[in-house]
Amino acid sequence: MIILSWNINGIRSAAKKDLLPLITSHEYDILAFQEIKSDVLPLAIRSDDYEPFIFPSTTKKGYSGTLILTRIKPLSVSYGIGVDKFDSEGRVLTIELPSFYLINAYFPNSRRDLSRLKFKLEFDAAIESYMERLSNKKPVVLCGDLNVAHTELDIARPTENAGNAGFTPKERRWLTSLLKKGYLDAYRIFVKDGGHYTWWTYRFDARTKNIGWRIDYFLVSNGLKDRLAGAGILNNMTGSDHAPVWLELK
Repeated sequence: MIILSWNINGIRSAAKKDLLPLITSHEYDILAFQEIKSDVLPLAIRSDDYEPFIFPSTTKKGYSGTLILTRIKPLSVSYGIGVDKFDSEGRVLTIELPSFYLINAYFPNSRRDLSRLKFKLEFDAAIESYMERLSNKKPVVLCGDLNVAHTELDIARPTENAGNAGFTPKERRWLTSLLKKGYLDAYRIFVKDGGHYTWWTYRFDARTKNIGWRIDYFLVSNGLKDRLAGAGILNNMTGSDHAPVWLELK
């Protein structure tokens, strides 16, 4: 089973670029998208091969939202985590599969002035509780844009960005704490060195220069470790300021 996760930064614009070839390649059993910025699935990417589940933001149009396309029929589908201020932004969409839950999440950005850091940390705590409830039933796979670079290996310029949004001590400590509670950063099972990123600002030709951040992840319950067959980043995919990430399970 191969799962792909991608913050597409707007489904309409992505549909005009690499999104359609990605879907028609049939390489992936499940496609999880974040920041779709729409409540409608464009006709161009509708496919009989995938069942769609969409969770748009209801707070404002063209904002946030998550989407899952799956070839594996889920046992159940859950929209949100039971906290209205997060669920109204369409941030978490979950499907239950026979052997695990797949959570597709778009974490809040704490913003350049850190005006939304408190909101982000509250979301972190809420989704952690949600993951804990699910993991009491079966293992969990969390994928998506976590909007945090975990360690200095995950950011091109750690010194210059120390304390900035997405690299604050509080955001990083939360992710460290979560991993200690029984989860694996799947990418780090296979790739130990730095220099591999999933997001680049559109400014300063950052992507060409690889001045980036790794903020998109697959976090996997420890109980699934023996099923991990691979994980990676598709750096060549365009259509967003993020690169897709993928996970293969035996």
